[in-house]
Amino acid sequence: MTNPLANGARLPLLLIEDEPSVMAYVRAALERSGYPVVAANSGAEALRLLAGGSFLGVISDMRTPGGVDGADVHAWIAGHRPELATRLIFITGDIANEETVATLQKTGAPCVEKPFRVQQLLEVVQKTIGKVP
Repeated sequence: MTNPLANGARLPLLLIEDEPSVMAYVRAALERSGYPVVAANSGAEALRLLAGGSFLGVISDMRTPGGVDGADVHAWIAGHRPELATRLIFITGDIANEETVATLQKTGAPCVEKPFRVQQLLEVVQKTIGKVP
């Protein structure tokens, strides 16, 4: 697998999170680690950004307002931006929910359960999306 970070391109990660405190926490952790971040506070906003932009990977809350959730974002990516399908990470506080479990099984995407430590998230990001050179 080629590392999309290896060519020195600084594509941003798309972070989809509707809770302002979680958004700020995750964004700060990623940016401190060298990942540029573009933020979306809903799945619908994320789809607009994905349709018009290039991203290194996507980190999405499983549940977002506005009728487009993490499963919908994954389905859109699989259909329209398949190169990103293996670089999608879910974050959720709802790991016991049947719908969430079904989505995780169907997509095979890694999931980081809230509340999580910064290091835990960064390890999954580095493994799934790649390390910043």
